[in-house]
Amino acid sequence: MARRFVVEADGGSRGNPGPAGYGAVVLDAETGEPLAEVAEYIGTATNNVAEYKGLIAGLRAAYALDPEAEVRVRMDSKLVIEQMSGRWKIKHPDMRPLAAEAKGIFPPGQVSYEWIPREKNKHADRLANEAMDAGKRGEQWQPKVPPGGTLAAGAPEAAAPADDALAQPAATGAPAVGWGSADLGTPATFVLLRHGETPLTPEKRFSGSGGTDPGLSDVGRHQAERVAAALAARGTIQAIVTSPLRRCRETADAVARRLGLDVRVEEGLRETDFGAWEGLTFAEVKERYPDDLEAWLASSKVAPTGGGESFAAVTRRVALARDKLIARYTGRTVLLVTHVTPIKTLVRLALGAPPETLFRMELSAASLSAVAYYADGNASVRLLNETAHLR
Repeated sequence: MARRFVVEADGGSRGNPGPAGYGAVVLDAETGEPLAEVAEYIGTATNNVAEYKGLIAGLRAAYALDPEAEVRVRMDSKLVIEQMSGRWKIKHPDMRPLAAEAKGIFPPGQVSYEWIPREKNKHADRLANEAMDAGKRGEQWQPKVPPGGTLAAGAPEAAAPADDALAQPAATGAPAVGWGSADLGTPATFVLLRHGETPLTPEKRFSGSGGTDPGLSDVGRHQAERVAAALAARGTIQAIVTSPLRRCRETADAVARRLGLDVRVEEGLRETDFGAWEGLTFAEVKERYPDDLEAWLASSKVAPTGGGESFAAVTRRVALARDKLIARYTGRTVLLVTHVTPIKTLVRLALGAPPETLFRMELSAASLSAVAYYADGNASVRLLNETAHLR
């Protein structure tokens, strides 16, 4: 029989918009025992955004405990409950990606929703306020109920670091965002592998998800074998997920053969659709579509000529895929075989960096990067554009 959880979630903003935070608790549906608490200060946001982020965090915490569980969500936000139940339309553009993210954590049918009055949601409300108070002090909120339950008198014991450099804490010393999180357990670590070269790579042509879908060149196949050998020697990869595009699947297959693992395809990891620019060099695009190119370089919300994807749209897609994979692979080290834009986007989001950062990172073919994701929502960039295995 599937386990049954209750997720109580809340979010608040002192100003609407203003300094905001969320809180959520996962309860055993039979006993009412708290199994996990999550909360976070999220900076300036509205009440509704904070409430949705609380819902997402609560569902992710429940999924980490048991992905097969039946979940009953209880919140005092009539808006979130009615929208997630499908009875109200989601009109605000800021809410749509958050609702989609929440819906993607568990399979359809495993989550139900119930509105409760505010006085019955005191646990989650308290957590949200604790997170906002901690943020005001410049601190991180710390859980009193570690994943799995049982109230803790103090912080949980720190987990022993893993042996591999890709999974070790970034530093010791004073905690900062993304650091000092060993007491939250083993993070989900994404080792990010850009695919090997294709015939278009050395010519520096736009090659996204709307073009010819090229496979690896001879050089690219050699690179894939080299990176497969390097990852086999490290021995830390526990699962492989790939973009659906051919160049990534061929790279992933080379690694999978060496490691003896299956490959899962994730649509959200595909490259940007570059529209009419597919197959062209930067110089050719500048000559043919100078105004469109200038606008694209100036704003992440502008799409390439001919109905391609903006970087803002790609960011929403990649963030949703990231959260689904974090929930699925909590505490594991996973190889994500993908492309330049998704890898740069994951790194940018982990750093909290602005969109223009995408133009300021170098990612070589068959390079490795790594990001670790902790239970409190923080991330730590461990590696960027490592190519020693190719030399």
